[in-house]
Amino acid sequence: MLGVEKRHLRPAFLLGVLAVFLSIPVAGVHAQKRVKDLPPPPPLWKAKPTPTPTPPPPEQIEVIRTTSNLVMVPVSVTDRDGQAVQGLTKEQFQLQEEGKRQEITGIGNPEEVPLAIALLFDISSSVSQKGFFQFQQNAAAAFLKQVMKPNDRAAIFTIASQPAMVQPLSTAQEATAKVVTIPAATSSVATAFYDTVTAAAKYLETAPSQYRRVIIVITDGDDNNSKRIVSIPKDEATASNNGQLVGSTARANLVARHRLAVTDVQQAAQKADAIFYSVNPGGPSVRLNEIAMRAEGGMEAIAEATGGAAFIPDGEKDLERVFRQVAAELRGQYLLQYYGNSDAPASQFRRIQVSVPARADVRVRARQGYYPKKQQD
Repeated sequence: MLGVEKRHLRPAFLLGVLAVFLSIPVAGVHAQKRVKDLPPPPPLWKAKPTPTPTPPPPEQIEVIRTTSNLVMVPVSVTDRDGQAVQGLTKEQFQLQEEGKRQEITGIGNPEEVPLAIALLFDISSSVSQKGFFQFQQNAAAAFLKQVMKPNDRAAIFTIASQPAMVQPLSTAQEATAKVVTIPAATSSVATAFYDTVTAAAKYLETAPSQYRRVIIVITDGDDNNSKRIVSIPKDEATASNNGQLVGSTARANLVARHRLAVTDVQQAAQKADAIFYSVNPGGPSVRLNEIAMRAEGGMEAIAEATGGAAFIPDGEKDLERVFRQVAAELRGQYLLQYYGNSDAPASQFRRIQVSVPARADVRVRARQGYYPKKQQD
């Protein structure tokens, strides 16, 4: 009986299992249909980008432009006997530009500042016939050997009917060799003193800025051939030819032209930042002649304006002393330094004044002013 039941149950069991398997796909189809009937999923959340902040407008900064240039003022300080006074400090000096006191930033060492020297030798008949032309040459050569250091340079000019540079800036050996070979005039030669000093000053302007510039002239300063002297105004020349100018008037006009020529030379030397020294070989006799005194007075005016000095040696031995004094002064000068702040154009002369208020017993020599240098952008 059991065997019969088993035989009847097995087909029924197989049919049931088969029904189960056949019902699964149908359930899946209905499930898929139900999924399709659902609403679509919401879009994925995306963070909104943070907007880039607008940069603030650039800050408007007012730029104040100033022209600042370092000014160096060579200063000589001597006592009543003409001897150099050493050992002063910058605090003891007072320097004013256009009446306003300036801060002195330092005192340079003259041994560390090279020299650019223009030596002007008068070969015209006015000095070459005085009997000691060769002695002047030897004294000038000895001066160059004494004052010049390895980094210094000297140029040689001759004063005659027109300016002539016979030796450009060179070493002491080359410059001294040239001085002693300069020939004296053998006949009457005109003198263009003013034009030669002006030419030397313009030449020194081409020297490197760190050089201390010096003009030394060996001459009596008499001039009869510079452009300012020989170029008589047309109306004056006409009046002279017509006899309308008497001797005193013509002489006064000539003196006025000399005065203008001295002013021209002063400006040329000041623009070159050059110190002017004159050595007049005429000796004390120049004081006995009106023309000679006028010429000497012109050289003294140029020397005063530039911080230099004018000398009248009393004979050959005194000439050597004068050169030694100039050499000692150039090597012992105080080189005051300050910053000049000014928008003044280069053509405007800036007046300066140097003093040692606490030392009433000394004499101070410095240039009267300077022309501002053009600033490079």
